[in-house]
Amino acid sequence: QVQLVESGGGSVQAGGSLRLSCAASGSIVRINAMNWYRQAPGKQRELVAQIINLDNTNYADSVKGRFTISRDNAKNTVYLQMNDLKPEDTAVYYCKIDVITRPFKYESYWGQGIQVTVSS
Repeated sequence: QVQLVESGGGSVQAGGSLRLSCAASGSIVRINAMNWYRQAPGKQRELVAQIINLDNTNYADSVKGRFTISRDNAKNTVYLQMNDLKPEDTAVYYCKIDVITRPFKYESYWGQGIQVTVSS
């Protein structure tokens, strides 16, 4: 089993910044991809950013140039630095990890979700 703990959400005015964190713990052999998704009210969950290795990253077009995903493998933690936030970034943000667990099983786990609210 793997547990994910998200932190760093909250409310901010447009143009502001927030940093999300997601720490994984449990029977982890290796974490492959680490992802941030978001889901706004009435919309489908969408992939915001992904990091596979330390420098292999992908972003949704809507956040390119404003958000930065990073990871600390020693801490099994993924971060999402969000700058120049816009009201349309308001959503519940979820981390998702693709992980190899002991003894050797490929699995995916989701965090509980964290609210980000951006006011105009």
